[in-house]
Parts: sequence; structure tokens; C-alpha cells
Amino acid sequence: MLEILSRPGSCKTSSIRLQWRKLNLNVSTQPLRSSRGLKTVKVTDGDVARLAAKPLHPLTLADLVKHGRPPLETPALLSSANFTLSILPGRLAHRIQSLRNLPYIVVANPNVSKIHNNYLHSLGTLLPYAERQIETLEDEIQFTEVMANLVQTHANTISILARGFLEARRYISPREVTRFLDEHLRARIGTRLVAEQHIALHFSSIPHAELSESHAQESQAARQSSYIGIIDTQLRPADIIRNCESFVGEICELRYGVRPTLSINDPCDSPHGTTFAHVPVHLEYILTELLKNAFRATIEKGMEREPVEVTIAPAPEEPENADGVHEGAISTHDQGAVDAASGANKPEVAAAANVRPLEKSTPGVTIRIRDRGGGISPENYAKLWEYGFTTFNEDQASDAAGNGNMDALNAISGVGGDGGSSLAGLGYGLPLGRAYAEYFGGGIAVQSLWGWGTDVYLSLRGVGRIE
Repeated sequence: MLEILSRPGSCKTSSIRLQWRKLNLNVSTQPLRSSRGLKTVKVTDGDVARLAAKPLHPLTLADLVKHGRPPLETPALLSSANFTLSILPGRLAHRIQSLRNLPYIVVANPNVSKIHNNYLHSLGTLLPYAERQIETLEDEIQFTEVMANLVQTHANTISILARGFLEARRYISPREVTRFLDEHLRARIGTRLVAEQHIALHFSSIPHAELSESHAQESQAARQSSYIGIIDTQLRPADIIRNCESFVGEICELRYGVRPTLSINDPCDSPHGTTFAHVPVHLEYILTELLKNAFRATIEKGMEREPVEVTIAPAPEEPENADGVHEGAISTHDQGAVDAASGANKPEVAAAANVRPLEKSTPGVTIRIRDRGGGISPENYAKLWEYGFTTFNEDQASDAAGNGNMDALNAISGVGGDGGSSLAGLGYGLPLGRAYAEYFGGGIAVQSLWGWGTDVYLSLRGVGRIE
């Protein structure tokens, strides 16, 4: 069957080529075009209960690269699709269950209800595939369109949830909000990773190249690329830092009329500096948030002549204990896989499983960001890791929420300031950045000297050595 599908000039090939072009158009168009063509089914309470009763699959970096280096051949591409399908329905069901376990008056909030309905919609598009294997390129193309729709549907989950919890803050405590969001948004990271990884492998696959006009060029580009899906095996932190510096600097010039300078110290002997294997979009998100905090504090302290200093240091390989497990093994809590909110998993059982990256040897990096922005006040330091709208008065918080783009990529977060700047977010940036860092075993540590400045240490573990 697969040979017939790949035979030039066949009717099947023409049909698949049209489907592939349609998918390519949908994925590359923002916002994603209407999903009316997607087959959906009604999700029942029984569907949610059945899927949420299954234990969550702990996601490792090995899972994301196990199908091989691009360009993938057809069997590997179908294997990627079936792996993605095997874990996403359960993850979506767990998120639905956890939302339903919130106080009813919170779930009834229009914004929280919208997220609940988005998850039901995405699960409804997956259920037609959930009871069978994806065995043909036609099925794989349709499934990838479902993945593209899923990613687009949940693009604004953070800002919508933030607005909803802000509006419902009288009915749920900040501690409950932090606990729910910490779990929910960590789980969301994994869901997007799996979906985006398959989409990336799809577009760098051999079948995709054969059905496009530039077969030879696309195949060659995929073979020469350092990427495996969305993972860059030769990621250079210094390059990401410079890109984020440019973006944050432009925001500062627009708001303040000035921009701090930034100096990078990368002691690696390599002519290209330190490299390791990781997910670039995660590092970009984290560094953007950290630089926004550093730049804003530096400017508002009047210290823009003092450069923000960034030091990149390769991390040593981690020792193992007697059982052969790294001391820094990733817990299921780091990935939001304990799922305490839905009650579907027992935390003491789920937490016992350690998630390990691709290989025992997992070189990573530590990045220090030092600013002279006056440090973080003691009262705000205690709230550093809250998903916190608590440092804003009601009018300021409502104004920020009305923006609809509360992400760290759209607003400077003011964890150390007075929260009065029009560029201040609602305090979601730093805890979200920590969630991204911890997802694969890294972390963020903050040391502040009140009246002088702040040091932030970002540690990241790599995927491992990929041959």
C-alpha cells in the first residue's frame, strides 16, 4: 500500500499532495484557518473518566528523538504519529478533570470555561483516531492537521486562565491558584512539546519532501540541519541571548527611551562558544523573561550605564547514586504529571518514577544574569514564585488582564518593582520560566542584594549526546 502511495503520477499521490499542501497552508497561516474540516465527536463524561483513569506517560527527551534524525522515512513518521496519539488523549482528559475539580463558581467564569471547552474540542478531534493505529500517509496528514489545530487552539491558554483566575479571585485562594497553575501549565508544556515535535518531524520527512516541488533541496536541508524536530542538538545559548537582548531592548526604547547594554562572557574554548542539545523555544522564553526583569530594574534604578552581565558556563556531568540514577533525576512533579488536581493519580505513586533524559551523560549549561537594578524588596522576594496578581491593586490588575496578551513575551514582568509600569505583567513570567527550566531537570535560583542588584542562575540539562 505504501509503495502505491509513493508511486509518482498515481491518483493516490495526487490526492495526498493536495492534502499536504492544504496542511502546509494551515500550519503556516496565523491564525490557523477554520477547523470546520476536522472530524470531531462529542466527548462524554464517560470518555473523560475512562481516559483520565489511565496513568500519565512520563515524557522524556528520549521519547522526542527516538524516531531518528530527519528526514524520517514513512515507517518512522507513522511511528511518531502513533506515539503522539498514544499519550495525548489521556493528557487532555486529565486537564479536563482537573478543571472540573475546581470550585464550580470558578469553572463558571467565562474565561476558565473557555479553556475547559477548548480541551473538550481538542479531545473531540483526537477521539476518532484513538481506537486505531495510523497506518497510511493519508491518515497521518489528517492527524497532523489535528495536531496543528490543537496547538493553535491552546495558544492563549495562559493569558485566558490568568484573566479568569483574576476575575474569580474572591472564590479561590492565591495558594490554590498557584498549586493548580503550577501543575496545569507544566502539563501543558508536555502536551505542546509532543504535538509540535510531530508537526516538525512531519514537515522534515521524506514523504513530505517527495510530495513538494523542492524534493532534493528539502531532503538535503533536513539531513544537514542540527534539529531533530524542535530540538536543536547544537544550540548556542549566546545566540539566543543576543536575539532576546535585541527584542527586550526595543521594548525598553519604546517605553523608556533608553536601553541597557549587555555583556556576555562565554569561557568555552570552542570558536562558536558553548553548545548543548535542548529546545530553543524554551530557552528563548526563559531568557526573554529574565532579561525583561533585569532591563526594567536597571532602567528604573537609573543604572543603565552599568551593563547587564551574562555568564555562560558548561555544567559538569552529574554523578550517579548506587542505583545508577542521577542525583538530579527529573521527578514527575516537574512535568505536572502527578496530577493532584484531578485526583486521578496518587501523588505518592506517580512521584516514585524518575524521568531521565536521553543518556546517562547529559551535559548542560548554567547561565548567570547579573544586574545592578537595586535588587528585590524583601516583601516581593517572598512572593517570587507565585502566579501572582497579588502585587497589583485591583485597577492595575484589571487593566493588565484586559490586554489579553499577558504572556512574558508581551509584557515586562515587575517582580522587583512597584508594579505600576504599563509594561508590567501579572507576575506569571518568572514561575512559568521556572516551569520550563525544571521540565527536563534544570532550575532557576535567584539571589538578590536589596539596594544593589540581583543574580539569577539558570541551569539547564541537555538532551544528551546524540550521534
